[in-house]
Amino acid sequence: MISRLRGTPIRSGDALVLDVGGVGYLLHATPGVHRRAEGGGELTVETYLVVREDALQLYGFADAEERVLFEQLLGVSGVGPKVALAIVSGSTPSDLRRAIALDDTARFEAIPGIGKKTAQRVVLELKEKLGSVAADPEPGRLGAREALVELGYTVVQAEQALARVDPDLPVEEQVRQALKEAA
Repeated sequence: MISRLRGTPIRSGDALVLDVGGVGYLLHATPGVHRRAEGGGELTVETYLVVREDALQLYGFADAEERVLFEQLLGVSGVGPKVALAIVSGSTPSDLRRAIALDDTARFEAIPGIGKKTAQRVVLELKEKLGSVAADPEPGRLGAREALVELGYTVVQAEQALARVDPDLPVEEQVRQALKEAA
């Protein structure tokens, strides 16, 4: 299995092509990978290969934590790779683990392709696997999300906008960059 790739990123629509030694690997990647690819230069991407009867699809992640959560989501009945990627792309793995620990099915229902029953299944099946997780969200990310919601964004829109922003920045700068990305 292809677990990690290092190469030069090249854009290809919504997907990303990573040139590794002259071979271009097409990756369906999270916003974190796309954000790192914009910097140019060499890029290391954690990957997961999905083998189907009619296709081989490579999914790319900014770190191993995103990949592990993606793999856990694939184990949930009714969740395929595209839906799992949408879930992982919408929030940080720690935020998703907190949502699961707190039975926050609304967070998952807001993601396109996930209905109420699938959201409940994700929470129920992964809650046992993930164990207890601290309920305190990252203070900076939570403050930025709340600020965007106050400005009229839905929780999902705010999380998607913040997924493209460095979480280590001050709250005000996170909000500013998220607004700039949306414009």
